[in-house]
Order: sequence, then structure tokens, then C-alpha cells
Amino acid sequence: MKNIFKSILFLAVLAASAACNTDSIDYPDRYKVADGKPTVVSFRYADQDSYLTQAYLGEIICMLGDNLRSVTQIWFNDQQAVLNPSYITDHTLIVAVPKTYPTRKDDKVYLITKDAKDTVSVDFKVLAPAPLPLAMSNEWAAVGEEVTLTGDYLIDDPDSPLEIEFVGASVPHADMSFAGGSAVTFHVPAGAQPGFVKVTTASGTTSSKFQFHDSRGMLFDFDGVTGLGNHGWHNRDIITDATAIDGNFLQLGNGSATLAADGTWDDTNFSFEYWPGNWEDPETFSDPASRRLYDLVDFSNYTTMAFKFELYIPSSNPWKSNAMQIIPSSTASVTLGNAGVLGPDGKALGGANNKYISGDGDYPTPARALWRPWLESGSYDTGDKWVTIVIPMSDIKFDSHGKDAMVPLAADSFAGLTIFVSGGDVAGEDCQPIFKIDHIRAVPYK
Repeated sequence: MKNIFKSILFLAVLAASAACNTDSIDYPDRYKVADGKPTVVSFRYADQDSYLTQAYLGEIICMLGDNLRSVTQIWFNDQQAVLNPSYITDHTLIVAVPKTYPTRKDDKVYLITKDAKDTVSVDFKVLAPAPLPLAMSNEWAAVGEEVTLTGDYLIDDPDSPLEIEFVGASVPHADMSFAGGSAVTFHVPAGAQPGFVKVTTASGTTSSKFQFHDSRGMLFDFDGVTGLGNHGWHNRDIITDATAIDGNFLQLGNGSATLAADGTWDDTNFSFEYWPGNWEDPETFSDPASRRLYDLVDFSNYTTMAFKFELYIPSSNPWKSNAMQIIPSSTASVTLGNAGVLGPDGKALGGANNKYISGDGDYPTPARALWRPWLESGSYDTGDKWVTIVIPMSDIKFDSHGKDAMVPLAADSFAGLTIFVSGGDVAGEDCQPIFKIDHIRAVPYK
């Protein structure tokens, strides 16, 4: 308690000493700070005739009392609130509870008078909203593997410890390591089954929007579940090794192929293509191995969806140049067959081509995401572990140069998919990266 008072009073003195002097013109109706100490009788909501002893972060409350114009600072625990003199009278003071959860929590409101002369404390409890589990570092982690859950209001209170529950298993509290209220690290518990993850705090229980071992919207698992894989001009390596999550995965780059900093095209080593179609005329897309992706997954609400996949880039072969272009494609852009062949709807198909990737003359290039995480530090790897990557559909809006796409995303854009590490008009340095990719899926995101 004494340390909290010392910290608050020190900050108050600094603020007071830095304050500018007001001019000497006398405005009789101007707000004036009163002398003396304030007294708080009660709290209520600013827009309700309902008294309270606690409130959530960000809520607007009204203090009722006497001599409240003497208050120049208000602290909820160790978080300072913003005061607006327009909402202060002798007997009422309207203020918003700070949106940041306190680091040191003693369930007090501190009212400080001018020049930090006096500090008055009043009992009042700040509550966090219900937890919001937003993401897990690896949605396809194995039992016993360490993962990090990130989100908002992941508050661990000694009186109400945070709980994490998978389908079929709970995480022992002793195994949890916290980073403020935004991240919790733990090991996937034995018995954890696929499904949503629940987080419980003193403020309630919330289920994640993501799923552990999420198989919804699966497009490519490379183990035969959907039957889809390489289906274009290039056959990428579909392999397994000691790092694998659960069987086979797609690999781009072999550790010796150079990804040139100047964006030199290398689809032989760094491109995965899935083009629907099977050289039929007319094309029916009836072959299970050449279906349109939107025949497999419902993309009608694509604006609320994201592409997800697990990625492993070894620290021995980091990524240092070019963008990963994630390109959904319509049948008008590209199919595995001859250009001009008619599809089931009687419209001409794009046929096998590379023009849809970067354009050729006036060829309209479809929208794509340009993912470039190495830009921040000049190099990117996943630390010799698998991580879940999320590409919201709202990020699929560029051409190969980072400009607005000529053909914006639409529901019929999801017939095929290309992942090509190339271009993006970004500088970098030559590198020999390895990209291991698994569980490419399209799932609800918002």
C-alpha cells in the first residue's frame, strides 16, 4: 500500500510541476479547482440510477460527494483516469474507468488534489471483461507440446485463478505462465481432443473462435483426407520427416535453392499450384482430385473467413526476401486444361497458364495476399517449431507488386489456390529458405 501511494504521489508531483501557468485574465464562469479535500459518498453509472461498488474497464461512472472540484487526478489502482472539467461539479464527477487492467490491484480509487497536497482513497473494484481467447501459437500441436494462447483479459486472479479447458482435458494451473493479461503459455494436456478451447476468469467463460486440431474447411492435409494435392505444372515435394505434425506436409525450397533478393521467378522450387479441372471438354470438375475448392468448402461468407495453415521454417534456413503470394483463383483465371473450354455454366475457362500470377499485357491478375513477416527484422523463421499462420480474406487485395488488384476478391475466386514465394516489390537478401506447410484450410475468422 505504501509503495502504491509513493508511486502515485511521485507522478502527481511531476505532473503538477510541469503544469503551465494560466493567464491572469479573470473569467468569472471559468472552471476553477477548489481547495480542501474531496469526499466521495457513492458511485453510480453515469446514465443509470443504479449505485455500484465496482465497474468494468472502460465503463463510465459518476462519483457523488462533496468538494469534488478539488480533484485534479484520479487513479483506479495504479492506472490513471482522464479527467474532463466539463464533467465535474462540486457534487458530481463523471469519469471513465481506465481501459488497462491494473498491474497492482488493491481495489482502491485514489483522488489527488492540486499540487498533490492530499490523497483520498475510496474502496472501488475494477473488473476485467470476460476473457477473449483469440489465437493459439500452434492449433495442431501434439499433446505435451508447449503452446501460447493469446488474447485479451486473460486475467489470473489469486482469488479466481484462470482456467483453460480443452475438449476432454484441462490445463493444470501450475503449468501456466502468464505475460500480463494478453498471453498464457502451457503444455497441451493429455487427453485433449479436437474442438474449441474455453477460458474462464473471475469475469466469466468464453470459448475460442479457433479450434484445436481444426479440420473445418480443410482443403489440403496432404494425407489423403480431401484427396487434393499438387495439380498444376509443378509437383512440389509432399514428404514427411521427424519434424512432421501428423504425417505428410508440403515443402517449398530444398535448402539449396536460392530465393533471389531481386525477385527472380523460381516456380520450380517455390510454387505450389492447385488448378481445378482435368483436361475435359467440356469441363465438368467431377473428378474428385480436380474439384473446384468452393465445391469442397462453402465460401459464400468469405469476408468473415481466413486461410490458415501450419508453417515450419527451420532456423538453419531462414526467409529473407520476396513475398509469399497466396492467390485464390477463379476458373476464368486458371484451370488445368485448354483455354477457352467451356465449364458447367457455359462460360469459358482460363486454361493452364502462368499469366494469372503476375499478368501478361492486359491480362487481369486476381487478388492475392502478400505475406512478408521477414520485413520487420530482415529475417524470419519459426524457431524450429510449427506455428499457425492466419491470412484474413481482407488481406487478399493486392496484385503481385503490392498495388490494388485488377480483379478484386469475390465468392467465385475460390476455385483454385496458388502459394508462390516470389516478388512483392520488396528488398531483401539472397537466401535458401525451407517452407514446410500443412493443413491448409479456410475457416470462420470473425
